[in-house]
Amino acid sequence: MPSSHRPHILASRPASLCAAVAAALLAGCVSTAPVVGGGEKGPVTGSAGGAATENKNSTLEHCDATLGTLGVVEDQNASWFQELRNYKLGSTIPVIRLMIQQSNCFVIVERGNAMQNMNTERALQQSGEMRGGSNFGKGQMVAADYTMSPSIQFSQNTGGVGGGLGAFSPGLGVLGAVAGSMKTNEAATTLILIDNRSGVQLAAAEGTAKNTDFNIMGGLFGGLAGGAAGGYSKSPEGKIIVAAFADSYNQLVRAVRNYKAQTVKGGLGTGGALGVSGGSTAASKDVDAAGAKPAAKAATKPAAKPAAKPAAKPVAKPAATTTP
Repeated sequence: MPSSHRPHILASRPASLCAAVAAALLAGCVSTAPVVGGGEKGPVTGSAGGAATENKNSTLEHCDATLGTLGVVEDQNASWFQELRNYKLGSTIPVIRLMIQQSNCFVIVERGNAMQNMNTERALQQSGEMRGGSNFGKGQMVAADYTMSPSIQFSQNTGGVGGGLGAFSPGLGVLGAVAGSMKTNEAATTLILIDNRSGVQLAAAEGTAKNTDFNIMGGLFGGLAGGAAGGYSKSPEGKIIVAAFADSYNQLVRAVRNYKAQTVKGGLGTGGALGVSGGSTAASKDVDAAGAKPAAKAATKPAAKPAAKPAAKPVAKPAATTTP
């Protein structure tokens, strides 16, 4: 073969190789056996049993002493919860409860759907259907000292770079495929901590997370392969939301470690320090008293002294006359 033809043959080999690999992968379905514990781990992972944990994320805050009992309740009528369905995501509570227990900062008590099952067991006991010694009597449930409420401010794709480099161009070869698709995901979340006995908000924290997702296979095979080898094995939106909640929780734990109760003069809920005229609170009475002081001062001013009259001039007596 003439040497002038060799560069052309060598240049065409990367394209031929890519085409052969693509044909082999797309020719049929190939699967592997499931691997227990396989797959990419999210920002909240592992397990918790009481105060013990296994394989937790090392960046999660930890408390040496537990601060109290806690129930987690989310507003499933909120707009952010409805948006989760667009990502095919469910409740945020399970993963939030996992990271709370792993942190050892609070003891979780059930206040969700499982309460129905708890009540069912008690109803069976009261009906007499349970065995003797089942010990489902009254006075055993643990009170929730606090309630934590999660919410999502926003979760969105902030844009990226779409494929356009020509995955199978002879010049770029696989390099064009690797750069095929890239997007940035962002999320911001909030956690609110409420004291159940007083209703006072004790702490609040916002968290954020961001990542860039490189969709390699999406660039290589276009829409046929989807996100098979993307930056996340499952839902990048779901994992970025969890990461934002982990950031929120870490910041909340740091805040409660340095907790200092807010105080109001006269006590919480007794009217506050901002009074109104005519009100019945202590601050309102102070307002009325302050307004009465100028009026009282005006009433006690000494009466003005009348201007001094000029002294009356003495009447001149007529001069005495003498008779001749």
